[in-house]
Order: sequence, then C-alpha cells, then structure tokens
Amino acid sequence: MDIGVDALLVGPRGRRLCLELAMGVDPSVRSIVFWLAHDLDPGKGTSRVLITATSGEGPDQPPRPAMADLMTNLASLDVTRINSGAIERALAAAVDTSRPWQEPDGEDVLAGLPEVKAALAPIAQHVMTASSTQWWSHGRQIEQWAIDWRPADDPSPLTRAPARILTAWARDARAEEVRAEKERPRDPRANWSGTWWSFPHGTLQTIGRVPLGLNLIEDSFGEEHATVIPVRGVGRTYDVRTAEDWVSLCRAYPLEVTASRRHDWFRCTGHDGVWVIPDWEKVSERWDAVHLTVLAYLSGANRALQVDADTSTVLAGWNPDTTMWLTDVAREWEGPRQQWHRSTYQDTWTRTSANPTGNS
Repeated sequence: MDIGVDALLVGPRGRRLCLELAMGVDPSVRSIVFWLAHDLDPGKGTSRVLITATSGEGPDQPPRPAMADLMTNLASLDVTRINSGAIERALAAAVDTSRPWQEPDGEDVLAGLPEVKAALAPIAQHVMTASSTQWWSHGRQIEQWAIDWRPADDPSPLTRAPARILTAWARDARAEEVRAEKERPRDPRANWSGTWWSFPHGTLQTIGRVPLGLNLIEDSFGEEHATVIPVRGVGRTYDVRTAEDWVSLCRAYPLEVTASRRHDWFRCTGHDGVWVIPDWEKVSERWDAVHLTVLAYLSGANRALQVDADTSTVLAGWNPDTTMWLTDVAREWEGPRQQWHRSTYQDTWTRTSANPTGNS
C-alpha cells in the first residue's frame, strides 16, 4: 500500500473520512453502512436504538444488506466524483464524530475491519493525491486565527500569561493523577470517566484556515457564532506532522496520566497499560508553540500509540491544523476581527461583519 494511503488508513479518523466520502458519492453505500454500523455499534440497543414502523400489511421487509453488498458498492465507486468540497465536508464529519472518551461508534468499527479498510484504499489514494489536500502535512503557517466563541460585542483580549497557565496545569494534572490512583478502580472496564484530552486547556490556540477551522472541532457544542481574530507569532514551533512526531514529544517530555486517563482511553482504544502525555510545562522550555497537522490528526488520533515497550499515548481532543502557544510570543495582528455565523439549515459558515481589532 502507498505510504500516503497507509498513513490515512492507519488511523480511525482517516478511515472515517474515507467512509464519509464513500457515503457521499453513493447513497446506496450510506444505506448499507447505516445497517451494518448499527449492528456493530457498542451502544446497540441502548444509546443507539433502531425504531421501525410497520403497518402489518403488504410484503415482508427487504433483507438487510450484508458485508458483501458493501464490498460490491465500494468496488464500483467513481472516486473522480470526489471534489475538494466533498473532502472538506468529510474531514469535518471525521472530526465531529471523534469521541476519545468512549467506544468507537459503529461506523468507526466498520471502517476498521480489514476488508473495509482495503476497499477504502482507492478513496484514500484519491484524497492523498488531490491538490486540495497537499497542505495537510505542512507546518504552521505565519497567518493564524484565534476563535472566540463569545458574543461579538465582547472586546476581550487574547489569552496571555501562558507560563502561569502551564504551571497551574502541571500542578493540577499531577494532583489529579495522585487522587485518581487512590480513588478510581484499576479495572479499565469500570464505569468511570474523567479527564480524557491530551493538552492543557486555557492556553492560546489558533487555526490556519477560516472558515474550515470552524468546522474542525472535536466535542463541539454546535456553536453558531464565532469571532475570528488574526494572530501572528514568532519563535520555535514543533510541528506534529506524523503520529511518530507526537510519540517523540511524549518520549522526550513524559508525564504519566495512567490513573486519570485509564478508563476513557481503554474504551477508546481497547488498550490497557501505562499512559503518558507531554509535560507541557517542560515542553515550553524548548518550544514556543506546537502545531498539529491535519494528516497527523487523521493518522494518529483516537488510537494507542506506543511510546516504549510498556508505555503508550493517545492524541485526544486536539483539533487538526491547530497551534497551541506555550510562551508569550503570539499577538493579535493587523486587520479587523471577523464575525462568522453558521446556518443550521445549510450547515455552512458565512462571514457577517468585521469589528475593529480588540485589545491585546
């Protein structure tokens, strides 16, 4: 398999992108996936319930589609019908359906089956060679945008004082780990949930593309209004271009989070063991910013990545093409803040106005 194709299909989010594209090209694939995914979903009968209505008259219901039907339809797909707009929509769907705090849904399970993964390879090949996706592995671009989900008339400045935020985060993360070790069950299957993300909340985060980045949000609350702020930053940026780059960061600056992440990450990955994430306070001593590429997200998110013989990590909750600023080197840049509104009917973002630059 081609290296680029393999990089896309090795990760749950990359496979979901390809499956979403297949469903978009052929409505019959969407119907087949619906039935197969329902039967594979870990929440079947509880969180995912199928409700049907029958009149008691007329012919019997047609038989449910089988895996062979999916293979046949995938083999006959015309991948040339997949354009840049379809790829962006599928990327947004792959991010939106990510759930690192619980089991993969039925569609993710289906896309991970070896025969389905192989059948998605032509789609992955088309995506990886498309001109519109070549930036997926690029490093952080100079122009960045911070998203503020607060009301447009709130002139609040950008988040600052990252050193204080990271110090507090490191202290709290270690304290949570100590408490979790004492209070939480060691059985990874226990019904327990807690912190599941891999990065510190509170630091400045920016995206490279608008409005695309407004749709690439894990665990989104469905916000309909966004203030987008132009940002530029200098300094040393660590670009996570591959899953191995993320592993290398964890290997260089490990912070154990086994007790606090055990249950959520076991449900997400099926792996039980020692878990680490980067110690972001220590990372900031070497790097001013860390940028996650789209391809690294698609290949690495939501799966157990081996750091060493006994230790693994998960890339969770960090949106693709997002830069996290660890030192005070980013500033609001020239140009107005932009106001964007999402139409729930068309599910698209539209720029509505521009406000003067806020305080920085």
